[in-house]
Amino acid sequence: MVKNLLPYKCVVLLSDDIYSGTFSKSWFRRFGPYITFIVLNVDEYEDLLSPSDETKSALTTAKNEGCQMYIILVSNGLQVARLLRFGDRYRVINTRAKFIISYDNRLFDKSLFYIWKRIINVIFIRRYGGERSGQSIPWFEITTVPFPSQITSVLVPRRLDIWTKSKFRKGVDLFRDKTSDLRNQTLKVAAFSHIPGTTKNLQTNTVRAVLGNFSGAEVEILQTVSAAMNFRCEMYEPVNANAQMWGGKQASGKYTGLIGEMVGTSADIALGDLYYTPYFLELMDLSVPYNTECLTFLTPESLTDNSWKTLILPFKPSMWAAVIVCLLISGGVFYALARFHETISRIKEKTKNVDPLSKKRKIITLSMCPDLEKLDPNVKYTLMKEKYNPPKPEGEAVGLYQFSRPFNSMLYTYSMLLLVSLPKLPTGWSLRMLTGWYWLYSLLLVVAYRASMTAILASPTPRVTINTLQELINSRLKCGGWGEVNREFFKMSLDPSTKLIGENFEVVNDSNEAVDKVAQGVFAFYENSYFLKEALVKRQLRFQMSRVSSASNQSQEMKDIAKEDRNLHIMTDCVIKMPISIGLQKNSPIKPRVDKYIRRVLEAGLIKKWLDDVMSPILNAEVQRTPEESKAIMSMKKLFGALVALSIGYFISVAALVAEIIHFNYHVKKDPNYNKYSRSIQYVKKAE
Repeated sequence: MVKNLLPYKCVVLLSDDIYSGTFSKSWFRRFGPYITFIVLNVDEYEDLLSPSDETKSALTTAKNEGCQMYIILVSNGLQVARLLRFGDRYRVINTRAKFIISYDNRLFDKSLFYIWKRIINVIFIRRYGGERSGQSIPWFEITTVPFPSQITSVLVPRRLDIWTKSKFRKGVDLFRDKTSDLRNQTLKVAAFSHIPGTTKNLQTNTVRAVLGNFSGAEVEILQTVSAAMNFRCEMYEPVNANAQMWGGKQASGKYTGLIGEMVGTSADIALGDLYYTPYFLELMDLSVPYNTECLTFLTPESLTDNSWKTLILPFKPSMWAAVIVCLLISGGVFYALARFHETISRIKEKTKNVDPLSKKRKIITLSMCPDLEKLDPNVKYTLMKEKYNPPKPEGEAVGLYQFSRPFNSMLYTYSMLLLVSLPKLPTGWSLRMLTGWYWLYSLLLVVAYRASMTAILASPTPRVTINTLQELINSRLKCGGWGEVNREFFKMSLDPSTKLIGENFEVVNDSNEAVDKVAQGVFAFYENSYFLKEALVKRQLRFQMSRVSSASNQSQEMKDIAKEDRNLHIMTDCVIKMPISIGLQKNSPIKPRVDKYIRRVLEAGLIKKWLDDVMSPILNAEVQRTPEESKAIMSMKKLFGALVALSIGYFISVAALVAEIIHFNYHVKKDPNYNKYSRSIQYVKKAE
C-alpha cells in the first residue's frame, strides 16, 4: 500500500494513542521528501464535532494546501463520525479527496448515510487474524461504500480486495472513478418555474425535450449530463414553490423553498436560475456557471411629460446658450455701430453752414402772434413743429433709428433671427455689411432648427424611460423582487447607491401583482431581463383573455392592450451581470464531472440555442405596437409646446398692455403739459 501513496504530494495522518505507533520514523523514510505529511494526534476525550483550535487550524491548512488523501486511524468510531460531520458542515475537509479509515460498525449508522453519499472515495480497513485470533498471519479486508447504489435502510460495505502477505489478492483499483457511470440510478431534482432556466409546461405534447412537467435551458443541460453520466432524474416541485421560490431561513432555523430541499438532503440537484453568490455557495454546491444574466429593473415609462418642451427640443442646452450669447453680442455690435454713425453725422452737421436768418424768421413769426393760446390747435402745432423741428439739412444720416437705442437694437436683431425683414435698410456700410452676414447666420440657424423640429414632429411621441440606477434612485420609486436572496445582495453591496436600494427593498411573492404595481407607476421590479420580458407578455395575455370575452373587435382589442403596456420599460443598464449555475448537494461528489460536461455543452454553443428556444414563444406572443403609433401623425399632445409658447406670449402681451394703461393713466395724464388734442406737445416740451 506504500506505492499507492506516491502519486500524492500532501497526506493528512490523523490517529489516536492506540494507532500513533503505526506511523514510525521508518514508515516516513519510505516516502522520502516527495510527500508532505500533516500529522494530527487526537485525545480519546476530544469532541471532534467541536474540535480544538489546533485541530481546526491543521484541517484548514490541509484543505488550503490541497491535500489529496486523509488517513484516519482512530479506534473510536464515534469520534471519526463526529469529525466527518464537522468537516462536512464547515467545509474544512476536502470531501472529494481519498480517505483511508479504520473499520467501525458505528460509522454506518443511519444518521451518517448522507455523509457516504458525499465521501465516496473511501476505503475501510478491517483487520482479521493475528495474535488475538490465534492466527499467525493477519489479513485485512478492504471495503468501500456502495456508491452509486442507493442506501436505503441498511448500509452494507462492498468488499474491494484483501491485503495479506504484503500484497493484494485481486489488485483492483481501490479509488476508481465512481461518477463516470452512475448505473442508471435515480437522482431527485427539485425545480420551480423561473425563466429561462426552467419553465413549467401546461401542455404535455411539447416538441422540446422535457423532463417531467418542466422544460427550459437548465432542463436541457440536465438531460445532456444525465445521458453522459447514465442516471435518471425524478423531478418535482417543492411545496408552495410559486410563492417561496428559492426560499429562505425561518425564525426556527429551518429553510423553506428550493433551499430547504437541498439543505434537508431531500433533493440531489436543484434547478431554478440559481445565482453564483456566497449566499447559495454556503448552503450547497454550484456547478460552473453556464450563463450570465442581466439583472435589472422593470420600471414605468412616461413618469414626466416633456411635450411642453417641444420648441426647445431641437437644440441642446449648449446650443441654446451659444445662440443667446450670439444674439446679445450681435445686438451690442449693431448698437455700437449705430451710435458711431450718429456721432459722425453730428460732426458733419456742425461743419455745415446753417442760415441763421431763417430760424430767426420763424421764431419772430411765432412771437408775433398776439395770443398764442387762442390760435387754432392745428395752426399752433404747425408753428411749434417749425420752431422745434427745423428741416434736416441735406446729407444727414438716416436709417439708424432701428439700432440707435439699446432696446430697439436687441428687438430688431432678434427679429432678423426670426427672418423678419427690417423696415428700412440701415445707413452706413459697416451696418449694412454686418446686417448681410447676420442674415446668412440667421438663415443657417433657422434651417437647422426647422429640420430638427420637423424630425421631432415626424417621430412618434418620445418615451421618457429610466435606464440607469441613479435615475431609478432619483425617481423615488419603491423597489422590490423575489426572496431574501435579492435583498441580502443589495444590503451586502459596497456601492452606496445599490446599498440605498437594499435598505428599502421589498420582498414580493407574486410577479403578476408586482408588474401591476409597476404599471401604476409606483414600483420597480427586480429580476433578470428574460423573466421581466416574460412578465410583460403575461400581463398582455391577461388583458387579452379578459377582453376577448367582452369585446368583439379583436384588432381594436389588441391595440388597446399594446397601449396599456406601453408604459412599462426594462432598464437598459444592468445592476449586475450575474453568473447562473445548477445547484448540487453540498460537497456533492458528482460536481467535477457535471462541470466537465457543462463546459463541453457551453463550448458547443448549445446553451445559446436553448435560451433562444425558450424565449422565442414569448417574443412571438408579445403584442407589438400598431403601425399607426409609429406614423408621423400630428396630435394635440405634440402641439402642446406651441400652445405653451402662445400662452406665454399672450400673458406677456396682456401684462405689457396693462402696464401701458397704468402708466398712461397715472403718469402721462397727470403731467401739466398733457394735452389730449395734441399729445406730441408734451414730448416736445420735455425735449427742451
